[in-house]
Amino acid sequence: MNCPELLTPRHPITRRDVLQAGTIGLMGLSMADVAAWRCQAAEAGVVLPKPKAVIYLFLTGGASQHDTFDLKPDAPDSIRGEFNPIETQTPGLFICEHLPRLAQRSHLWSLVRSLTHKSNSHSLGTYIMLTGRSQPPPTFRDDKIQLTDWPSISSVAGYATRPRNNLPSSAVLPEKISDPDGVFPGQGAGLLGAHHEPWFLELTDKPHAMHAYSGAFPDHLFNLHKGEKSDRDDFLFEAPNLSLPQGILSDRFRNRETLLKHIERQRRDLQQHAEAANFDRFRQGAVSLLADPQVQQALDVTRADAKIQQRYGANSFGWSLLMARRLVEVGVNLVQVNLGNFGSWDLHGNNFPLLKNFLFPPTDRAVSALLDDLDESGMLESTLVVIAGEFGRTPKIFNEHPDIYKLPGRGHWGPVQSVLLAGGGVTGGSVIGSSDRNGAYPASDPQTPENLAATIYHALGIPNEANWHDANGRPYHVYQANPIAG
Repeated sequence: MNCPELLTPRHPITRRDVLQAGTIGLMGLSMADVAAWRCQAAEAGVVLPKPKAVIYLFLTGGASQHDTFDLKPDAPDSIRGEFNPIETQTPGLFICEHLPRLAQRSHLWSLVRSLTHKSNSHSLGTYIMLTGRSQPPPTFRDDKIQLTDWPSISSVAGYATRPRNNLPSSAVLPEKISDPDGVFPGQGAGLLGAHHEPWFLELTDKPHAMHAYSGAFPDHLFNLHKGEKSDRDDFLFEAPNLSLPQGILSDRFRNRETLLKHIERQRRDLQQHAEAANFDRFRQGAVSLLADPQVQQALDVTRADAKIQQRYGANSFGWSLLMARRLVEVGVNLVQVNLGNFGSWDLHGNNFPLLKNFLFPPTDRAVSALLDDLDESGMLESTLVVIAGEFGRTPKIFNEHPDIYKLPGRGHWGPVQSVLLAGGGVTGGSVIGSSDRNGAYPASDPQTPENLAATIYHALGIPNEANWHDANGRPYHVYQANPIAG
């Protein structure tokens, strides 16, 4: 292998650099440097450590612990519900009968059955679980994103990890979590500043009414409200345009149309420049990656091979997890996938048929395919997969809104939820903590959102002593607790 002379790392990218050199150019050169370093390391016989990554699957609305990973078959009928537990590949470990694929793969994942916080609010619960902070700041507002918010885990991960290749360090897809009143706080950079926002890949149409977008469209879409079908069942899932994270450019570039025209011009200019200047093959490869329209097609998971789509599921859940897997493979360190939008897992009514027919099938299929792909490719040992929501659900089964639902469900419940973790050094087939006999409160080894966030940061290789700094330069510890032991 013949490698070009090792390239000297550049200084950190500044706003001026971006505006002068062009967005695509800077990202491409970064990828070229990485490629050159890897080539020289391979030539010298140096074995580079595998990049560490996290895929955080967020069950928006809050999934029931009783009906997923912590069934209570001996509890009264008013608590245990309609589903039966099935044994997994791990003796003595049981989960819901409607998650058979995950049950067959229990050697790859473990459970935390005792994660707890104090909020039963969608907005605050989401804030807590996506920032890893149980206590919001005094300025917190559940209906407004503010610069004084704690930064999201995805923002801190992007700040504290080195970018790989030409992509941002963290990404969120397929859309932000919202309700009819607006976008939930806790998803952005907050005190870190807008230039540390994660890369929001807005892949789907936006719903315009509560419950209009629930389940995994198109084949698992339960867009029912008050028993009537929504006026939208033609939601789209589209590949993203390659662009920088929101907030890195000045206000005059915020307009989407202007920004896309700017990037297209950059692509054409860079392609011509690469040919004229006879860049080394790494730089040409980096420029070609972004200049070639086939790159967009490669990221368009809706056009993936039919066998791949069959394994993941040709729906928004399957496409999102396939996209997450590809993004991690090409260089994104943390990908947060919001499985559903507001209302999807928020089953105050019709809980059991909606889980059985619309949520469990696409989730079981897509997550299992993701774990298989990561395992078979050797990426699972260095990639942590986390499944959590903003809270659990009430032990009691009741119909809180009989005017909307024909059948009962469960309410919001912050005191305990179950979290699944796989890969990233996790010992498969183990269970951390437990809930009480009714699945209402932790009975042993309680864990907090701070512990979960620390586990994510640890899996990314972020040092224990790491700090992040706000816009005024004030330091804050990344770790607010110890990673979950065991």
